Parts: sequence; C-alpha cells; structure tokens
Amino acid sequence: MQKIVPLTPASCGSVLCIDGDGFVTLHSVSSPSTPSEQDLGFSTYYEEKVHIPEDVNQMFSFRKLWAFTGPGFLMSIAYLDPGNIESDLQSGAKAGFKLLWVLLLATIIGLLLQRLAARLGVVTGMHLAEVCNRQYPTVPRIILWLMVELAIIGSDMQEVIGCAIALNLLSVGRIPLWGGVLITITDTFVFLFLDKYGLRKLEAFFGFLITVMALSFGYEYVLVKPDQGDLLKGMFVPYCAGCGPVQLEQAVGIVGAVIMPHNIYLHSALVKSRDVDRKNKKEVKEANKYFFIESSVALFISFLINVFVVAVFAQAFYGKSNADVIQKCNETGIPHSDLFPPNGTLEVDIYKGGVVLGCYFGQAALYIWAIGILAAGQSSTMTGTYSGQFVMEGFLNLRWSRFARVLLTRSIAIFPTLLVAIFQDVQHLTGMNDFLNVLQSMQLPFALIPILTFTSATAIMNDFANGYVWKILGGILTLIVCAINIYFVVVYVTSLNSVALYVMSALLSVAYLCFVGYLVWHCLVSLGVSCLDFRSRVRHSALTEEQADDDS
Repeated sequence: MQKIVPLTPASCGSVLCIDGDGFVTLHSVSSPSTPSEQDLGFSTYYEEKVHIPEDVNQMFSFRKLWAFTGPGFLMSIAYLDPGNIESDLQSGAKAGFKLLWVLLLATIIGLLLQRLAARLGVVTGMHLAEVCNRQYPTVPRIILWLMVELAIIGSDMQEVIGCAIALNLLSVGRIPLWGGVLITITDTFVFLFLDKYGLRKLEAFFGFLITVMALSFGYEYVLVKPDQGDLLKGMFVPYCAGCGPVQLEQAVGIVGAVIMPHNIYLHSALVKSRDVDRKNKKEVKEANKYFFIESSVALFISFLINVFVVAVFAQAFYGKSNADVIQKCNETGIPHSDLFPPNGTLEVDIYKGGVVLGCYFGQAALYIWAIGILAAGQSSTMTGTYSGQFVMEGFLNLRWSRFARVLLTRSIAIFPTLLVAIFQDVQHLTGMNDFLNVLQSMQLPFALIPILTFTSATAIMNDFANGYVWKILGGILTLIVCAINIYFVVVYVTSLNSVALYVMSALLSVAYLCFVGYLVWHCLVSLGVSCLDFRSRVRHSALTEEQADDDS
C-alpha cells in the first residue's frame, strides 16, 4: 500500500520518505505560483507564453492544435541528428530494407516515452530535471546530473562534428574539421538568441530546418527511386531473412540512436511554453491531448525523413563492394576514391555516404546531401544546447544570467569536440561515432526510470498519474530499451580486444549497475511494491518492539 502525504523537500532528504505509520511516500510538487517564480523557471527558452485560443464547444480545434504546435517538432529534431542519419545509412547499406520495421517500432516506443515527458511538464509545471532536484537526495541527484551531462556531451559532439563534415563537403575540403566546429559553435550562439524576436519565430526557424532536411533527403529518395514493394515489406514485416551478427548489431544501433536520454528532459521543459492553467483539470487534459497529437505528427515526419535515408542507401548500395565504388568514382572523376580499401564490402558514414552519392548520382547529389546534414547538425546542436541548459538549471538550481548559462553549456562540449576535430581525420570518424553511441546508450536508464517513477506517482501527477496499464507498459518498454542498449554496449566492449579495457569495463559496470539498481528500487517502492521497502519494514519492526516493551 502507498500512502501519499504532502511533504516539503526540507522535511525529507530522499525521494522516498517514511512517515510515522511506516509508509513510503513521494514529495508532492506544485508549479510556480507567482509571476517572479514563473520567470525564473521560464527564462532559459522563452520570455513569453503562447496563448491558447478558446473553443468551448469543439471536441477538436485546429486553431488550438496550431497553438500547441512547436515543442514536439523541436523534440523530433533529436530523431534527425547526424547520429541518427549515420545509423540510417549504415542500416540501408548493411541490411537493405530489412530493418525498417525496427526503425518504425523504435519511433513508436519513442513516441510513448515522449508522451510521459510531456505529461510531466504539463501537469506539474516543472521539467524532469527540476522534479529530480526536488525528489532525489543530494548524492544520487549529482550522479544523475553527471550521467545526463555525459549523454548531452556525446550527442553534442556528434551534432557539431556532423555540421563540420557537411561544411567540409560543401567547401570541397577547404574548410577543415576544426574550422567547421568553430563555425558551428559560433552560429549556434547567434541562432539561439532568435527567441528574443519571439518564441513562434524561433519555432518557425526549426520548422524551416526540418523542411530543408525533408527536401534534401527527399530529393535523394526521388533520384534513387527505391523499390516500393521492398520498402513496404521491410517496414511492416518484422523479419530479417538471411541476417547475421552484423545486421543484429545494426538493429540494436537503430534503437540506441532513436531513443535519446536528454530528449526526455528536453521535451518535459519545452511544453511549459504554452499558457495552460494547471489548476484547471479540463485545460490540463486538453493540453495533454494536443501535445500528444502534435508529437505524433512531428515524429511521423521525422520517421519519413529517416526512411528516405535508409531507402536511398538500401536501394543503391546494399551488397556493393569497395571495388564497385572505386570503379564508379574513377569513371565519374569524383575525388576521394582512396577512402575505400580495394577489398571488402562497402562501409559508409555520413562523410563517405556523401562521397558515394556523388560518385553514383553526380555532384548535385553530394552537395544536397551535405545541405541536409548541415540542417540536421545545426538544428540538433541548438536543441542540444537547450537540453544542457534545462538539465543544469534543474539539477543544480542555477539562477545565472542567460548568456552565462549558454556559455557554460557550450563550453562543456566544445573542448572534447575541438580535440577530436584537431587530432582526428574527417575521413576516419566511424570509430568515434560508435563510442559516442555506446556512451549515450548507457545513459538511457537515467532518463527512462525517473520519468516512469514520477509520472506514475499520484503525489506528483494527482489525477493524471499513470494507470496500471501505462505502469506495466512503461515498465516493459523501459526494460526492453535498456536491455537492448546494454547488449549494444557489451558487443562494443567485447570488440575492443583488450584485457585492460575488459577489466576497467567490468569495474565500471559494477558501479553502473548498482546505481541503476538504486533507481529501479526507488521506482518500484514508489509504485507500491512494499515488500522491497526495507527501510520501512525495519523501522516498523523497531516501533513494534518498542511498543511491546512499553506494554510489558
């Protein structure tokens, strides 16, 4: 049994508190009540709220849907970052159309998890990092913050370097990788302050970048003319004929690339930009409905763009060898044929992918590909910076100036990215990308477990807490996603072929699993699994013995 009582953070130092009767409780939370408190919470992303029009007599209103449109599309950009694009093209080149169903399933799972994030922000008026700050004790909270920051740094490195690669392709190699990194970071600062001209203008700019991606990758799709029958079969038949370990690892990589931990934190914050009266149950319910519809549309569009990339490389390059590519590049006069060793099957990344497209379909295909990658990298870099600000503000309760927060957030990622850009060649970045994907995969439990914990707690969500179906479904999805990503990590570590790295990985794994176990324990106890609440049972036993002594 779970007994919920309102508690303040000052009265309890843990996400789980034990009252006098021996029950485990969560802190209740409330959204900021005064204008000054609201300004503190909203200064990172916007200084205005979008007004929601009144349509009293309508079950569904396109005017209201338009008012709620924005946060879901910014969230969907994480599904289109350079890491996802690279996973898509590798999936097509290694497995053809056979893994499209995995991409579809991963996108649906992502939508269900993003629904939980949006509901937390709408109902509580706080984003996930702020709720973690109020619910977890100090040490776990700091560890959680560090883990999420690692995920953001890993994602940010992929995004910034993706932009740098695009600039290198567009300039025919004249802009080196480190130069592209500096350009990307500089223009990110400029674009981030577009919200000074209005929140809707900023959201429109992100919409423009998504449109550029759709047109760029859509052009490649029309140019290549994929077989529609094979495409539909690969999308809706959950089977992979003739697949081996390579295709299995690629399938796992798709899930890891699509579902990103920092995006859960981001979406829970973005939904706070709409003017919703959280004391009005009808308005909150309506906001949840429209945000879910908007997120569904946004992720459907991102799914189509990902399908464009998979289909292009599946149709044109599945089963191709390096020798085939070298011959074609020499025939068309495209440079960089030295990228591909004469033996073996074709292996591509976002840089080599652009070169291969240029060899087979002309220079225009290469440049349009680079434009799409630039739009993907630039947009995801901006949303990644927002994620970093929200996470840092929420976990550490920072109240710095906006410029200081942006500068600190960008600086955390800029130094490792610059080091990679200076000392790593643009033509050999696949190994680093694999490592960053593994790094982000390891951080997934630190977003999924807290979001499931808090959205299932009546003390936090009141009437909007997850029901039994959503608790079970959310738990199963979290378990599946985490298991898939742990497998991905194990496969990567075993491929390193180093005893020292094996030992270090084993030691880190013990600490990692202990902390994940701690979060799972808190989650289960808060959901009412009282048999796991050892502290409550010990205290209850002590109280019983004390009462028996008093009676005697």
